[in-house]
Amino acid sequence: MNDNVLLSVSGLSTHVGIGAQPIRAVDGVSFDLKRGETFALLGESGCGKSMTALSLMRLLPASGRIVAGAVRLGSRNLLKLSEVEMRRVRGGGMTMIFQEPMTSLNPVLPVGTQIAEALRLHAESAGGGSRQRVLELLRAVRIPDPDRRIDEYPHQLSGGMKQRVMVAIALAGNPELLIADEPTTALDVTIQAQVLDLMRHLQKERGMAIFLITHDLGVVAEMAHRIAVMYAGEIVEQADRSSFFSRPMHPYSRKLFDSLPTLSRREQRLKVIKGDVPALQHRFTGCRFASRCDHVMPMCWRQPPTWHAADAEQKVLCHLYGTQTHTPQFSGSVNGGGDRPSLEPDRSVVEPLLEVDALRVHFPIRKGVFKRTVGQVRAVDGVDLDLGRGRTLALVGESGCGKTTVGKGILQLVRPTSGSVRYEDTELTRLAYSGLRRRRSDLQIIFQDPFSSMNPRMLVGDIISEGMKALGLTATPAQRRQKMERLLRQVSLPGDSAGRYPHEFSGGQRQRISIARALAVEPRLIICDEPTSALDISVQAQILNLLRELQQQAGISYIFITHNMSVVSYIADEIAVMYLGRIVEKGEVVDILRAPQHPYTQALLSAIPALDPATKRAVIRLQGDIPSPSNPPSGCHFHPRCPQAMAICRQSYPRRVRLDDRRYVSCHLFDADAGQQ
Repeated sequence: MNDNVLLSVSGLSTHVGIGAQPIRAVDGVSFDLKRGETFALLGESGCGKSMTALSLMRLLPASGRIVAGAVRLGSRNLLKLSEVEMRRVRGGGMTMIFQEPMTSLNPVLPVGTQIAEALRLHAESAGGGSRQRVLELLRAVRIPDPDRRIDEYPHQLSGGMKQRVMVAIALAGNPELLIADEPTTALDVTIQAQVLDLMRHLQKERGMAIFLITHDLGVVAEMAHRIAVMYAGEIVEQADRSSFFSRPMHPYSRKLFDSLPTLSRREQRLKVIKGDVPALQHRFTGCRFASRCDHVMPMCWRQPPTWHAADAEQKVLCHLYGTQTHTPQFSGSVNGGGDRPSLEPDRSVVEPLLEVDALRVHFPIRKGVFKRTVGQVRAVDGVDLDLGRGRTLALVGESGCGKTTVGKGILQLVRPTSGSVRYEDTELTRLAYSGLRRRRSDLQIIFQDPFSSMNPRMLVGDIISEGMKALGLTATPAQRRQKMERLLRQVSLPGDSAGRYPHEFSGGQRQRISIARALAVEPRLIICDEPTSALDISVQAQILNLLRELQQQAGISYIFITHNMSVVSYIADEIAVMYLGRIVEKGEVVDILRAPQHPYTQALLSAIPALDPATKRAVIRLQGDIPSPSNPPSGCHFHPRCPQAMAICRQSYPRRVRLDDRRYVSCHLFDADAGQQ
């Protein structure tokens, strides 16, 4: 093996399940990973990425088994080692960061204790798990105030800090290889930037190789040196970063780029990958992507494709490159492609549907035997919003800033402490339960996690029909069933979906069930709470296309709560940027994306990974995490993290400064009176 190659995987095949038709989760995967490089494995959910990583670590589920192949770390074939020998490799030679840090950390042990345990397992000398060594690791992963955090429990840390604790545990044995399974999924863009920057810094400092598993093309563009695209258990394309982003070759890779929402595609329907990843229980006789490919040929169904080398750095598993009769053309580019539409914002006057004024939602903090109120969590602290008919307002900001609470406060799912929520000519905050019930058909919500928002014991048909029945919108069961079947067709779900349970569907399909349930009562306003978070690129495109079509057909208005700025650029008409319970900037989407004014908005947009690897961007690094809403900083809430903070920022909260008819910002930098003080 080449001395520069750290990990060599050859013909790796992993089956899950017993019987005649096990799931062939990994089927003949081969690749090399060089020392000190980042190798990204890209693909949809269910294609075998995580199972590949678990196979490398030999941490398969009880029904999983490696049936063929070789995995060499340096000179050792890991598949030949005993379990005792493999335990020394895990954490020492190679280690893994799992996708969800909260489920990987022990909730009843302080994080310092968990890091010390990893140190003791891999320490070569006595005292390896000392408090001093734990503090050194906490400082290495840039956790603020490590002397205090060392004794805190996982639930007391933010998502970004929990992920950094996982990195600290992984580094305890000084590994040569770090496997990172979706390390930034569902993290805010600012925290994502911090985690990625930390991984790059540690890689350079320690000379580690990184095996990165992700479905985020932006993260791949920023982190990877080389890329492998995985589909239905096998790798279909390998390339260096420059080649992959300038000319992706496999039709599946190209479809991933075409599915990306961008500002330049606002006037277009996103391209989607038809169908689903095929079931992996049977042997394939042809190309696995054939049923979803726009360039399929008869031979694709009959025989498996062979590898075609475009050059020394790029190769593809596809019949199209083994024939001279057809060479596919890539219709897009990493920056969106296609004809660029007019990006001038729509400044026409729109009839208001919803007006929110000085909305506050405070939660009491109670302590002691008598549960006396000792403080308030100011989750929402004076929010003003307005939304026109048939328009989409994106509410963006870091986790913990109050976005979801605003949505629940508008719908009166959480009763506001004060303020006004006016829907058409009705003040919702003054309505009793019976009055709100009559408005429920107009106001609906799509929750972030569709699975937890459905009754697992109810059939999908009953879930969709429940609202119609409760609000008396249909006269007979036959009418409800007819409407329910029409909704299933509208959201592109199979006809037999009504008789199945939620667990029988994929994440994207469950999200479509949630949309069908919301549409069943014919709403005029839908609050979409992170409806595409953690979805694959292709499934996300399907959901965004559906929401846009419904808006055009029925004039539905959306409040779109998200931290995904690429989704915002595609679907939103306006953006409201929220920080610690308040709106700090609001305006037309094109205006804000082109020229953000508030320092916080500038930091959010600078942290978005660029799809073009050649693009150089200056990331504004925000220090620390968002403060607690129970004890917000004095003056401007953002000043402890703001790179442009002035003395007055510590003294008073900035007033709202209107930049034009539809845009305002709350910042002392734009307040002439503040500048004179």
